[in-house]
Amino acid sequence: MSPILRAKILEVCDKKIKEKGADVGVSFYAFFENKNQHPELLMETATWWIQEHTLDHFEKATKIKKLVESL
Repeated sequence: MSPILRAKILEVCDKKIKEKGADVGVSFYAFFENKNQHPELLMETATWWIQEHTLDHFEKATKIKKLVESL
């Protein structure tokens, strides 16, 4: 996982957890704006989320944060 993606996931998860609590769910789209401005990063995220970890569409932000921190 690239350092840019790692930092972005941790930032978004922290923000979502702070705003909505530990039970908040996220999808890999949560790390991007509505416009596809970073297609390579989006594909890296989708590959990590879907192919490497076979995660559901929505997962708890705390789970994602722990997975990323363990890398």
